[in-house]
Amino acid sequence: MIKESIISLLEKHQGKVVGSLIGLIIAIVILLIGFFRTLFIAICITIGYYLGSKIDSKESLNEILDRILPPGKIR
Repeated sequence: MIKESIISLLEKHQGKVVGSLIGLIIAIVILLIGFFRTLFIAICITIGYYLGSKIDSKESLNEILDRILPPGKIR
């Protein structure tokens, strides 16, 4: 009975539950390692996600870096 009600709650309010869990995790990480270290980790994750999504869409890493870096740095 309790398991079914929890599953029902999660299905109805999935965004709220996921958002709350992400907020809790971020708060714990900030308390454990500090704000700027947490910010650095978040920036690295964002850059990794961006590069990974470009590689998944079959873009060449050289093309991506050529757009990001000044001209002539890759070739």
